[in-house]
Amino acid sequence: MSVAAGYPRFELPHAAHGGKLAAPVAERWYSEKRLGGLSRFAAAITVLNIAGHLFLGFEQPWIVPFVALGAAYGTELLGESIDAIAHGRRPRFRGSPVDLIKFLLSAHITGLATGMLLYACDALWPVAFAASLAVASKYFFRVDVGSAPDGRPMTRHVLNPSNFGITVTLLLFPLVGIAAPYQFTENTSGWVDWALPLIITGSGSYLNIKATGRIPLIVAWVTAFAAQALVRSAIHGTPWNAGLMPMIGFAFVLFTFYMITDPATSPAKPLYQIAFGCAVALGYAAFMELHIVFGLFYALTAVTAVRGISLALRNRLLARGLSERPVQSPLTGQVWRGPVNSRRIAQARF
Repeated sequence: MSVAAGYPRFELPHAAHGGKLAAPVAERWYSEKRLGGLSRFAAAITVLNIAGHLFLGFEQPWIVPFVALGAAYGTELLGESIDAIAHGRRPRFRGSPVDLIKFLLSAHITGLATGMLLYACDALWPVAFAASLAVASKYFFRVDVGSAPDGRPMTRHVLNPSNFGITVTLLLFPLVGIAAPYQFTENTSGWVDWALPLIITGSGSYLNIKATGRIPLIVAWVTAFAAQALVRSAIHGTPWNAGLMPMIGFAFVLFTFYMITDPATSPAKPLYQIAFGCAVALGYAAFMELHIVFGLFYALTAVTAVRGISLALRNRLLARGLSERPVQSPLTGQVWRGPVNSRRIAQARF
């Protein structure tokens, strides 16, 4: 569900720039991983929204997803147009209708996610604000990872888009809250109450195994969340199952499989994924101790922001040739050691 609203913008495909790819492996990486993951995410969240408004019991007005999508699409097209003009290149959405659809997959996921998770009564503009800000954050909060072989700058966004849009909206507008968790199964009963979470868990597991490779992050996050709940229970003398209760909610399942695993804003290496998942759980515990609601969203925003700052500092050191850490290309698997130039930084996998 992020909600994986994006993947690292290495900007490799010929559809984006009208040129040929450097190697067949790059084309396979783009089509199989990025587009494959985005299309599956988009299909899953679309089906969930349709089913939610028609059958499950979503309490937002039916027009909310359309408003969120309009805001997300418009912001994405505007942002890409401005970015293309600034860098003297062709917008990535230009070409065939298929190119436009591929380009808007990320905004589609972001818009539906914000519209589904926020509840603003009958107000529509806070939802539009959240969706627009979520997409805009991909253009404002970016980390420079060097230059492409043709000299173009290469950057990537570091904040989970939909999560950031939801976080800022919750902070700025006290009357806006998170959609009630029960809305996902409000109109269901019997075996459907069990089947629906299993379907979401199964599809999310498949997606994260095949497309994102974020299973270590999921396991670490769930384990750390359970651990912090038990620790807080022992400290405060509260029932142990109270802290674990959020884990059986539909919203927690969606957050676990479709938001925290956003490939563009979470680490790729398993060890870093484990640290990332534990950090989000620790952040949630801190917000709970401070009696601050919506801790899931705030914790993820804080952790991704800290990670973005650390990446920026690390890349600056690499650019100056002060780091001896190995750098690996995501395209060829080649590893460089010692000082690296900007082209190698551009190909590095962070």
